[in-house]
Amino acid sequence: MSLADHFRAEAARRILVKDGAFGTAIQGAGLTEACYRGELTLNHDQKGNNDLLNLTRPELIKSIARGYAEAGADVLGTNSFNANRISQADYGAEHLVRDINVAAARIVREVADEAEAEDGAKRYVAGALGPTNKTLSLSPDVNDPAYREVDFDHVRGIYREQCEALLEGGADFILIETVFDTLNAKAAIHAALGLAPIMISMTLTDLSGRNLSGHTVEAFWASVRHAKPLTIGLNCSFGAAQLRPHLAALSRQADTLVMAYPNAGLPNDLGAYDEAAEETAAQVGEWVRDGLVNVVGGCCGTTPAHIAAIAGTVRGSSARAVPEASGRTVLAGLEPMVLAA
Repeated sequence: MSLADHFRAEAARRILVKDGAFGTAIQGAGLTEACYRGELTLNHDQKGNNDLLNLTRPELIKSIARGYAEAGADVLGTNSFNANRISQADYGAEHLVRDINVAAARIVREVADEAEAEDGAKRYVAGALGPTNKTLSLSPDVNDPAYREVDFDHVRGIYREQCEALLEGGADFILIETVFDTLNAKAAIHAALGLAPIMISMTLTDLSGRNLSGHTVEAFWASVRHAKPLTIGLNCSFGAAQLRPHLAALSRQADTLVMAYPNAGLPNDLGAYDEAAEETAAQVGEWVRDGLVNVVGGCCGTTPAHIAAIAGTVRGSSARAVPEASGRTVLAGLEPMVLAA
């Protein structure tokens, strides 16, 4: 049985649990710039370069991942959200991208294998690809709508490098997450196809249920369904309550597993998240009771306490039934277009 088939079999009999935020835990560690930099010689200020910590503070990253495994997470993501040449250019650390990704995956692979050895339960490692800080769909220059800072082939190559390094380090799957631009996601998909099973997660930028490039969740699914992702879903965005109607729309359409991991509510005026673990878990529990999800976890503001509460809430719950493919032709503009037979 392939690892993807094993994952599907597990998801058919129970709700699986994904981990929570790395950034929240890293911020809580109170690191100085010197902590980020370590012994590396770099010209830019490295404070905030969370991905670099895979090289300079691996024990911290391992402790965060271990905390989520102990909280009940079945899916452990890598600390590699910005570990690509585009994002690392802000820190002058492009030359470290491969090393960062290999280390990110190795750290979490070790945690996953250690946890499995302790209790016999399989943990899956998802190599995380963030959206980069560039967009293929929109111009950054209001006076030149046709201008793009990057092109598709360049972004695809950036992602390919990251995928290969994450898999070298021991990742099981490639997780294309926090998708704000559907075209960026398609570049990542093109990079990952044929390398490993793919997970895809969109983020919404307003309560109407669209991402920054303007696609609804149904149109987004129509755009990426050809990749036959292991999971499709939503992450980040808003709290669980605000995501619910859009998650329901996606769940009705997607003929694959649905994974969703919301923020712990909305941030306060200081940028912190106040939603308690029990409150997040209760809202996620409503998703589960309504049969909307197969995999649940947390994004910004969530902690091992949130994941433990979510794991406790979903334990013993019935898994979402994956619907059969409709057989209809569905095309994607900003909204889906369904061609009747």
